[in-house]
Amino acid sequence: MKLSILIPIYNERYSIRELLRRVLSVSLPNEMDREVIIVDDGSTDGTRDILAGFESRYPQTIRCVFQERNFGKGAAIRKAIANATGDFCIFQDADLEYDPRDYDAMLQPLLEGVADCVYGSRFLYRERRRVLYFRHSLGNRFLTNLSNLFTDLYLTDMETCYKAFRTELLKTIPIRSNDFGLEPEITAKIAKRGFRIYEVPIRYDGRTYAEGKKITWKDGCKALYTVMKYWLIDDCYRQREGHDILDSFSYAHRFNKWMADVIKPHLGAHVLEIGAGMGNLTKEMLPRERYVASDFDPIFVNILNNLALRRSGVEVTRIDASKTEDFEHYKGAFDTVICLNVLEHIKDARTALSNFYGALSPQGRLVILVPQGPYLYSSLDKAVGHVKRYTRGALLEELTFAGYTVEHIIDFNRVGVLAWIMNAKMFRRTRISKLQMKIYDSLTWMWRVIDPIIPWPGLSLIAIAARHADN
Repeated sequence: MKLSILIPIYNERYSIRELLRRVLSVSLPNEMDREVIIVDDGSTDGTRDILAGFESRYPQTIRCVFQERNFGKGAAIRKAIANATGDFCIFQDADLEYDPRDYDAMLQPLLEGVADCVYGSRFLYRERRRVLYFRHSLGNRFLTNLSNLFTDLYLTDMETCYKAFRTELLKTIPIRSNDFGLEPEITAKIAKRGFRIYEVPIRYDGRTYAEGKKITWKDGCKALYTVMKYWLIDDCYRQREGHDILDSFSYAHRFNKWMADVIKPHLGAHVLEIGAGMGNLTKEMLPRERYVASDFDPIFVNILNNLALRRSGVEVTRIDASKTEDFEHYKGAFDTVICLNVLEHIKDARTALSNFYGALSPQGRLVILVPQGPYLYSSLDKAVGHVKRYTRGALLEELTFAGYTVEHIIDFNRVGVLAWIMNAKMFRRTRISKLQMKIYDSLTWMWRVIDPIIPWPGLSLIAIAARHADN
């Protein structure tokens, strides 16, 4: 394993030598390798010459990136993240306020697999602390409490420099702030993403302004603005389209329950869900004796792991529906396979259906949902990677070819056809706004009543198909 230590730096010629000595000499848990990625943010005091010397002395460990001018801490961290190759990342200021001896404590929750990110708190109890500015501390606590109010987290130190992450997740978070707004922005986004967050106490040897401290009351005002901004704006994924659309559906609790109520009567006790995504439907299907939630996207696998935490009988795994080898351990293991909004992403649908078939026990059932209506194929389908939209006949043909006996095909969400035509065909949108989804979701009670009597086909098809008992 490797730790990426990300250091933004600006005019720190008098502290950088000692800081790098500490960073390079500190012991890491589990004999972990380290890489030190330094982004010099336009220093003009000779810091760059010192960094160039360290990089030439430690070419296997230290990498320096030199910005042409001062953009701010957030911009420097963004650049450092892009260059990180470790399993974990930790933010490290270039002054001597934070002690690398705390890396061990910061990394433990990540290594144990219980956390996605860890905050080092300056306000949790330690044996000693340096006493500094009361008003600065008061402002810090105010911003932390305000952030907590809008994120519904209970952090003691949102503004701390020491934040450690699983790198694969950190790289999926878009960081827009160029300055110290980085701290409240990233906190708001990991809260909305549902990261598992831990805090550990850390050492803190704060500087005075005479000693070179740079943060001022103006940065506090910017942080206040950033807290409010990212409470209102949902901008949580670097790969925007597919993830954002599924994130929008996570707010549609009533709609998800409606879909689940249609599906649940056909489920058994041992269930494999293909393409569980963020678990929007998974939560509605539980509890079961055994429930395996799977997805191909590692971001979604992480979200599902958070969902499965402390839930009895729930397992999470990474499965590519089109790869037969991913199903070798599950032959005949389930009485139900659920596949909702997945088949339309796969070019070789027949191989996927055959894989599902192999995972079913005799007389087991496949419950599958696909988008209906090739005439509705649009910008939204392209944005989320749909290969096609199905007709009733095409779905029946694919299922029959794979060996299933089709018991029911149900038209679902007829009323949604009008909203789809407006968004995707008329306005050619590539995402669904959360406001639209919340309004649509709030009227689900009415859609349930009128959907069966609407004369046109549904936006989706739900098929219940059984495996032959003698196969």
